[in-house]
Formats: sequence, C-alpha cells, structure tokens
Amino acid sequence: MALADTAKQQTAVLKRLTKAQGITVAEWQLLIKLQAGFDTQEKLAVEMQLDTSTLSRQLASLVKKEKLTKEAVGRDRRQLIYSVTATGDNAVATVNADYERFEAAVFDKWPQDEQNLLRILLNRLNKSVDRTLAD
Repeated sequence: MALADTAKQQTAVLKRLTKAQGITVAEWQLLIKLQAGFDTQEKLAVEMQLDTSTLSRQLASLVKKEKLTKEAVGRDRRQLIYSVTATGDNAVATVNADYERFEAAVFDKWPQDEQNLLRILLNRLNKSVDRTLAD
C-alpha cells in the first residue's frame, strides 16, 4: 500500500510540473522519446506501445501547442517526420529540472547507502513483477 501511495504522490507532482509547462505527463514522455530520435508515428507507436489513434491525438496536440513541428516526406508526402521545437525542448528541460529538484528534496535527509539500497530493492521488485507477469 505504501508503494501505491507513493506512486500517486509522484503522479500528482508530475502532473503539476507538466501542467506548468502547458503539457500533460504523456506529452512530456512523448517529447522525451522524440528528442531521443523516435521521429515518426510508427517508431513512436512501437517504442511507447501506444495505439495510433492515441498517438495521433498527442502528436496533434503538441503541434498545436507549438512544441513540435511536422514535415511531410517521401514521394507521396504521407510520411510525417516530427521535430521538437525550441519551446518543446524548453518544456522538457524545465520539467526535468523541476523533477530533479523534487527528487533531491525527497532524498535530502537520506544517506547515500540508503538511497542505493532503495534503488537495488526497487529494481529487484520490478524484475520480480516482470517475471510474475511473464508466467
């Protein structure tokens, strides 16, 4: 139960930080993937495991918010390449920096060895959940 409560708190913080930049948490995650080079809807759909209609809505929203640009390429001009704008880059950088400050404040009084132990235990928990779901 404590893990679920912490996850809710983290989600609330991310929602507040992204909203301050005029984007959603999902759009922030999408911008990060675009910055990493996943620049077409097909690549993004595979990488993010999203259906095309959801992805299309998010991409259109980011274009409308001027966080992305799109360019039609190919002979039939039906393939779209997306690029993050300076405004989009700034939104990601701001959310990332704000989240890092939040995380630093959370762990401010934790000794480094306890922080490392928590990371180890959370990784072990994640692997256990993955293994259980695969069975």
